[in-house]
Amino acid sequence: MRNRQATQLMFELSRPGRQAARLPECDVPGSSTEDLIPSEYLAEAPPALPELAEPDVVRHFTNLSTLNMSVDTHFYPLGSCTMKYNPKRNERIAGMDGMAHLHPYQPDETVQGMLKLLYELQSDLAEISGLPVVSLQPAAGAQGELCALMVAAAYFRSIGERRTKVLSPDSAHGTNPASARMVGFETLTIKSTDEGYVDMQDLESKLDDEVAVFMITNPSTLGLFDQQVNEIAEKVHARGGLIYLDGANMNAILGITRPGDFGADMMHYNPHKTFSGPHGGGGPGAGPICVGAKLAPFLPSPMVAQSEDGYFLDYDRPQSIGRVRSFFGNVGVLVRAYAYIRSHGPDGLREVSENAVLNANYLRSRVKHFLPVPHGESCMHEFVATATDLKKDRQVTAMDIAKRLLDYGFHAPTVYFPLTVPECLMIEPTETESKESMDAFAETLFRVTEEPADLLHEAPHTTTVSRPDEVRAARQPIMKWSATTGEG
Repeated sequence: MRNRQATQLMFELSRPGRQAARLPECDVPGSSTEDLIPSEYLAEAPPALPELAEPDVVRHFTNLSTLNMSVDTHFYPLGSCTMKYNPKRNERIAGMDGMAHLHPYQPDETVQGMLKLLYELQSDLAEISGLPVVSLQPAAGAQGELCALMVAAAYFRSIGERRTKVLSPDSAHGTNPASARMVGFETLTIKSTDEGYVDMQDLESKLDDEVAVFMITNPSTLGLFDQQVNEIAEKVHARGGLIYLDGANMNAILGITRPGDFGADMMHYNPHKTFSGPHGGGGPGAGPICVGAKLAPFLPSPMVAQSEDGYFLDYDRPQSIGRVRSFFGNVGVLVRAYAYIRSHGPDGLREVSENAVLNANYLRSRVKHFLPVPHGESCMHEFVATATDLKKDRQVTAMDIAKRLLDYGFHAPTVYFPLTVPECLMIEPTETESKESMDAFAETLFRVTEEPADLLHEAPHTTTVSRPDEVRAARQPIMKWSATTGEG
């Protein structure tokens, strides 16, 4: 029987006077809010927040959590997002009092342990990337992209050059052109070849002295490593531009190759994807960026530095683009990344990537016979299959398959991205999945493709919400599920 409390809004559970915490009266003289804050800044009434007891809050969110899929409860082959299992050891380390209970306003001398950890993490990320200088401050991969492009813009201003264009392949993450536009650059798209690699002729036709940056994801969102990357870097550098490496897929090349060695001038990491921090839910996140020496003066301020007296936050950076995050960022995520890197060591990180590539190729070999994979004879950490034949023959779409998988307890792969592959399913098993998990997924995926089209069109059949009008749901969300009608 469905838990009724899980179907009610917190505002409906609210009752006047209920509290989850009761604080003692202040034992020192105080002033009223009206004495401390000018009246024009005060609201006429308190915010209309729900009033709940602690059990109400705990049960509400616990019941909601049982409706969700997660990497702790289900296989989550979400291509491009690298939803791998998060080691609980790292959670315990990040939750230690000396890590979790620091205050951002503490003097540097009282947080030497944390500053040392962050300083060493900078060094580790520099070594892994092949780029010598690192900022840990950005709060997400997308903000890392934004910051790196701000650094690039500051660099060109410093040498008196006005460059207005950023190039990116048509298979790039949407954040690439979005970040470029936010910094003020014009964005141009570079076509891919039929094989899925950068079209060198199209690149050369758009490469001129106004190009500031070429942004490339390598391995790409098609799960392919573009071996033209050295040639691409040489051509961009010859025109005075910079190479930005979208580090979304670094979990495929750890310890095998380094962006700095194949021509990148700057890059970002996604610690949740590469180094197995928590992923999803809108945060918290982190997006460290690594740059070559000539770009280092422009990195965000402050940076963790070392002197004879210990570690400190260095604000003396006159060419810096400034602070891009409150305090020093989400250090809890960075602690998890540090623990992950130090647990594995150099050989272990290489093994992480080798297993990610092995798993993806194994699953690809199980799937390609009934869901064709149009690009490459092999893949890196992920691959992109297509349901175009099913759509043509039986009117079964990638969305139908994705929705039906939920009934079998599997989260769906990414669908309809990248846009260069019609009816695509982007599948990434990650290195943490066993052969048994992948076999079960492949067998279920095959079973789904054999089911009647009418059954698939109405899937999922076992979830709280079946298949809403997705465009309308995004624009006009209905937050309450109806126990009477089963709609919402």
